[in-house]
Amino acid sequence: MRKLTDRLDVAPSATAPALVLRRWNLADAAELIAVARDAALRRWAPVPVDDEASARRWIRAQERGWETGERLAFAVTEPRVGDGAGLLAGYVVLKRAVPDAPSAEVGYWTAAHARGRAVAPRALDALTRWAFDAFAGEGLRRLELFHSASNEASCRVAQKSGFAWARDVPPLPPEFPEHGHLHVHPRGPAASR
Repeated sequence: MRKLTDRLDVAPSATAPALVLRRWNLADAAELIAVARDAALRRWAPVPVDDEASARRWIRAQERGWETGERLAFAVTEPRVGDGAGLLAGYVVLKRAVPDAPSAEVGYWTAAHARGRAVAPRALDALTRWAFDAFAGEGLRRLELFHSASNEASCRVAQKSGFAWARDVPPLPPEFPEHGHLHVHPRGPAASR
């Protein structure tokens, strides 16, 4: 597999700090454990992390996704004053189960402390632009985003990021016990704004 950019920088806005999207690493384990304790995160985007061992397993799974090219996950971080390290603010992922397919799926979550500050839409915008640029030669023409129909915040993030509502999705228990929404973002002018 060719070398892909694994760091994306998002400029600060008038109301929000800069973001850095980068590959996960084992040094993220402690912050991941703390973030994964959030009840809202567990409801909408279950992260199977409870302790150091499960955090390391989860991070290694993200690393394997990069190795295979099937799941390109980024830790979303905000600058932290003083130490130069980034504060974990969220996660975005491009899922490409079938290389050279015309569509791929995106996903994201935001840490509780970072919600309401446009972290998710800004990170998703960066991921979207990167995906269409990185995989243009492989025929990627459409990104899909699924979320629970009752997760109104996720619906707003999708819309802010140029993902138009496409249709309702029936429940698929046990993994998806609720009705969902499918949003799509075609390659084109909306992707390069």
